[in-house]
Amino acid sequence: MVWRAKVDQITAERGKGANAAEIGERIWLAIAEGRLRPGTRLKEEELAEIFAVNRARVRQALADLSREGLVTIVPNRGAFVAAPSVEEAADVFYARHAIERRVVERLAAAITPAAVAELRELIAEERRASADSNIPDVIRLSGRFHIRLAELVGTDFLATIMRDLVARSSLITAVYRDTAHFNCGPDEHGAIVDCLARGDGAGAVEAMGGHLAHLESELHLSPARIGSADLRSALG
Repeated sequence: MVWRAKVDQITAERGKGANAAEIGERIWLAIAEGRLRPGTRLKEEELAEIFAVNRARVRQALADLSREGLVTIVPNRGAFVAAPSVEEAADVFYARHAIERRVVERLAAAITPAAVAELRELIAEERRASADSNIPDVIRLSGRFHIRLAELVGTDFLATIMRDLVARSSLITAVYRDTAHFNCGPDEHGAIVDCLARGDGAGAVEAMGGHLAHLESELHLSPARIGSADLRSALG
């Protein structure tokens, strides 16, 4: 998931309010932690007041979130937290099964020891976040693992598709997944990397398929999710 990674690049000036990346990060965390529910209207004027910035900066942050599939901008109505439907969630995971099968097939034939070590370090970070019950970081690191697999293949096409799919499925996961089950990712990611390290493409495909099926099975899609439509309370 991409928003926490972008925070590493933040260079906001003191006393001038949040920059667009910080605003996007705060909104994403509110979604990931269940404080903003799907369909919540993100009013520019209210967000500008909360973050002590002008509306142009808020508009930039919302546009960035929209490109990630986390916010829907409706002409003449404004911006809303994206509300993926059951069908959309199924489509996203169907696409992920197909794309990530191709990713691990290709990677198993060409992965380097350095790449394996990098992936294992990502998994170690994910384990630490899971042990701390830091759900936003678990979501972010899980997404980063899958994106990095695609990047390591070395084709912009697969990496671009995966960035979009991970952003969309991260929202689905953050909103609809039972937070009591966030401990499966590191072990399942580890099994995938073990297969890749051995050059076992068939095993990697099977491990990835099982992992994605597990994630999808834990989605509890329902319009009645606990959250807040009060932006100040959710982002405070």
